[in-house]
This record gives sequence, structure tokens and C-alpha cells, in this order.
Amino acid sequence: MNISESPYCGCLYYSANALSRIVTRMAEEYFAPTGLSPSHAFLLMSVIRQPGLSAGDAAALMQLTPSTVTRLAEKCLERGLMTRTSEGKYTLLHATPEGEALGSDLLKAWQAMSARFQEKLGEGTARNLIGTIGKAADALEV
Repeated sequence: MNISESPYCGCLYYSANALSRIVTRMAEEYFAPTGLSPSHAFLLMSVIRQPGLSAGDAAALMQLTPSTVTRLAEKCLERGLMTRTSEGKYTLLHATPEGEALGSDLLKAWQAMSARFQEKLGEGTARNLIGTIGKAADALEV
């Protein structure tokens, strides 16, 4: 049965979760060759883009809890992709040379995934959907 044919398709909770599962599977497929999950990949890309990014700022940037970012960072630390330093009460994250080297592969995976979304949905629809979802998330944030 297509998601749009479900008796629950008029429910935001149902539809958003169905879309999230599909998008997550696609993201996992595209980031798999890098050896990182999409969440780990986006954290590393964020740290590459902004060396010395605090764990708290990374959490805000990625819309995650600080404890989730700490868990993601631990995996990157274990793999030698990041280092962590403390400055007062802040934990700062830096990409290692190995992490930096992975950056172009992460960016290519992200771009390929985005291209597939645009191919499947149409470029205009994809952009509009992303904007609408962002605005809805902002409006519903408590």
C-alpha cells in the first residue's frame, strides 16, 4: 500500500515519520561508502567547516541534544576522525587529518543524495519541501 493511501496519511505524525524512515534509508545508502552514519557524517562535516566547534553549538546546529552530539563525537574520536579539547566549560571539536581527508567524500555523498531527492521529486518540489519542513519545524518547536 502506498503511504498516501493509508488511512493515517492525513496525520502529520504518521506522514512525517513515514517520510523520515524513507529519507533515513536513502541517507544511510549514500553515506555507507564513507563508513559513517548520516549523523556522524554531518557532525564531521560541521567540525570540518568550523574547526573548534563546541559540542553545544554542534547540538544546536544539528538540532540534537548535547548528549547525542557527545555520543556521536565519541565514535568519531574512536575512529581517529576528530579530537576534543576543553576550554573552560566548553568541549571543542577538531577534525584530524584523517577526518579532513574524508571531508570530500562526505560532501560528495551529501550532494549525490540531494541530487537523487531532486531527481525523484523535481528540483522545485524538493526545494519547496525542504523550506516547508524547516518552517513547520520552527513553528512547532516548543
